[in-house]
Amino acid sequence: MKKVIVGMSGGVDSAVSAYLLKKAGYEVEGLFMRNWDSAMNNDIEGNPNFGENICPQEQDYNDALKTCEILNIPLHRVDFIKEYWDYVFKYFLSELEKGRTPNPDLLCNKYIKFDLFKKEAYRLGADYIATGHYARCIDNKLYRGLDRNKDQSYFLAMVSKEQLENVLFPVGELTKEEVRKIAQDLQLNVATKKDSTGICFIGERNFQAFLENYLKPNPGDIVDVATLKVIGQHKGLMNYTIGQRRNVGLSGDTDRHYVCGKDVAKNILYVAFGDSSYLYSDACLLEDVNWISEERPQTCSVKFRYRGEDVNASLEYVDDTHLKVIYPDMAKAVTPGQACVIYQGEECLGCGIIKEIYKNQEKLFYL
Repeated sequence: MKKVIVGMSGGVDSAVSAYLLKKAGYEVEGLFMRNWDSAMNNDIEGNPNFGENICPQEQDYNDALKTCEILNIPLHRVDFIKEYWDYVFKYFLSELEKGRTPNPDLLCNKYIKFDLFKKEAYRLGADYIATGHYARCIDNKLYRGLDRNKDQSYFLAMVSKEQLENVLFPVGELTKEEVRKIAQDLQLNVATKKDSTGICFIGERNFQAFLENYLKPNPGDIVDVATLKVIGQHKGLMNYTIGQRRNVGLSGDTDRHYVCGKDVAKNILYVAFGDSSYLYSDACLLEDVNWISEERPQTCSVKFRYRGEDVNASLEYVDDTHLKVIYPDMAKAVTPGQACVIYQGEECLGCGIIKEIYKNQEKLFYL
């Protein structure tokens, strides 16, 4: 009997994954990862968890433990707090200091879930590992999950082909509704538990208050990109992202203002008023390109954010780690620091990190 170690998050997707694997005849054990010191910063007012008797990560562990009791499988626990800090969180802070908008979930998958977790699972005697991701792995190739509303291949695009060896995604062939139904039929304790949001393993927090524990606020000018006039003061570039309309910090009638760029050297936040024309681009340069597939297509589709639509594109190969992506039909709010994930049909080929943005062959100075 083959042994599978399932990454138990305390949520419904990993719970149903464990059940499906046990039903399929595998020897199943769970492994809960503690990647963040949950006591850190939980006492900050404005944190949704302020005043709670138990921090969310410990609640997740208790939920995972109860699930495993119901399924009659053992649950192990491992701490990767230092490794998460070194490989994920320090990068996250560094990117914010550069004025970029990082996505730590991709790094967490690359360095924690499909590296350290996998090594720990092998130490426990696993033949396979499994997670509750809505994705599919076939012959070490990564494909979208069948539920396009929940597909999580975007977050897995930074892992290597080797890291996908002996990996199972049991819910990748199901819809979220089907997963919930299975959990309800089994009367699992997490059947109706809300999906987790926020930063990977850190959770929902007052983002600005949380960041002030690690990055010193550096207020500066808000500049109208059309007139280049100062129209307000921002609270630190780290607190804003391209396309943001809420909480920009302008007084008066500002409903139609939106963030369209940053100048880190001058500490300027650029905003535009009215239509969204300043948010559109037709090309971008990627760095730190990671290929899962051996294919190097000339044309493909790309996604610039998890919930974004597929955009038809062509690729220009600059060197081993840089790639230019051209999308003549234009795309909105392509953001430095975010991942551009590359697809060929249902297959996820890999990704790169957005470095520069172009429009009409000119680099956008305000991005």
